Amino acid sequence: MTTLIPSPTLPGPTLPEPLTKPSVPEVFAYAGEQIRRAAADLWPDVPVRLAEHVPSVTSYVHRLQVGDRELYAKVSVLGVSLVSLLLGACGRWPDVLQAQQDYEARADGLLVREAAQLRLLAGLGRPRMCELAGVHRGVLFTEPVTGPSLGELLLVRPGDAAELLALPLAELRPLRRLDVVRRLEPAGVIGERSIAGTFLRKFNGLTGTVYLDRLGAERCEPDQRQAVVELLRPTVDRLQRLHMTLPPTTPTTLAYGDLKPEHVVFPDGAEERPVLLDPGLLRAGTTADVAKLISRTVLFLASCQPGAATAGQVVEGLGVLAAGQVLRLSRQARRVWLRELLALWLIDTTNILSTYLSAPSALPLPAQGLALVDRAEAVGTLVDAVSADLATGADLRSVWEHALAHAQAVAS
Repeated sequence: MTTLIPSPTLPGPTLPEPLTKPSVPEVFAYAGEQIRRAAADLWPDVPVRLAEHVPSVTSYVHRLQVGDRELYAKVSVLGVSLVSLLLGACGRWPDVLQAQQDYEARADGLLVREAAQLRLLAGLGRPRMCELAGVHRGVLFTEPVTGPSLGELLLVRPGDAAELLALPLAELRPLRRLDVVRRLEPAGVIGERSIAGTFLRKFNGLTGTVYLDRLGAERCEPDQRQAVVELLRPTVDRLQRLHMTLPPTTPTTLAYGDLKPEHVVFPDGAEERPVLLDPGLLRAGTTADVAKLISRTVLFLASCQPGAATAGQVVEGLGVLAAGQVLRLSRQARRVWLRELLALWLIDTTNILSTYLSAPSALPLPAQGLALVDRAEAVGTLVDAVSADLATGADLRSVWEHALAHAQAVAS
C-alpha cells in the first residue's frame, strides 16, 4: 500500500500577471535537461539520446532512446499544466525553478503518485497498463505500447463502436471493488484529473472571468474569438449552476481519471484486451469515466471530421454504451445518472476546449488541439445548446437525444 503526503491545491489563473512569465524555450530546455540527467542516473552505463518532443498541454513529454530501448519521459513542473505554467499561474520563472527543486523531492509530486498508481494497477493485472520503467528527479519513464488506438479503430470500424468503447470500461471493473479502493490511500489519488475540480479551478471568481475573457487571445482571429467567448460565457455560468444541483455523493469506487481514445491502445488487435495509458485514479462515481470517454470521443471526432456516415455510427455507439450502463438502475436512478452524465460531459468538453484556446501561441499543440481551435465555435455551440436544455429542466431523454444529434453534427 502506498502512503503519500496529501497533494497541494493546484492554482488557477492568477491576477495580476507576473512581470516575467515562464517562456516555452525556458521550460522546454529545463525539462529536456531533467530528462537527460534522470536517465543518466537510472541507466548510467548506456547512452541516452532524446528523440522527438510529443506535443502536450499538460506535461512535457519526450521520446528517448536509452541504449537500444525506446521510452517515453514525462516532466511535470509543480504539478500544473504547461498552459497554466506559461500563463503565469505559478509566478516568475526563477521562482518556479526554485520551487521545483523542493517539489521534486516531495513524496506527493504528481508523477510520484502516477508511478505509484502504475505499480498498484500492475499488481491487479486488470486493467492492462503501460509498463513503468522508472521515476527519478521529477521525471516519469514508461515503456511504449504499439498498436492502433481506440480512436483509430473507431474510424475504420465505426459499426463496432459500441463494442470497442465498452472494452476499456470493462478493464476498469476491478476499480469498483472495495478492497481495491482501500489499497489507494486518499493521499495517493490524482485529484487533478477531476472533471468538476478542474472546471472550478479554471472558472473561479474574478480570475476565472478574466481567464474566460482572454480565451483565444493568441490562437484565434478576432471575429472567431469573440464568437467563441460569447458562446462560452453563458455556458460556463449554466454549468456552474448545474454542478451545484448535482446530488452529493460519497464515492466508494475509483475512477480511472483520464480515459480517452488516444489513451487506449490495442497491441494484440481489436478482439483482445486493450492497454491503458496515463492513469489518474481518484475517488469518484462510475459516471466520471463514462462522461470523460464520451466527451473525448466526441472531441476526437470533431477534430478529425470523419464524415456523416462514420460519425453517425460512432455516435450511435456512444448511445448504446450509455444505455448499457443503466440497465440495472431504477427509473429515478437512471434520471439522476443521466443528468450527471450530461453535466460532466459538457464540463469536461469546456475544460478541454478552454485549455487549447488559452494556450500561448509558442506552445506546440497536438494535432487534435489545433483542429479543435479551428472548430471551437462548433464545439462551443454544442455545449451552449445542450447546457441550455439541461438548465431549462427539459425532458432528460430529449436532452440526451439532442446532445447526440449535436455530437454527430459537430463531427460531420
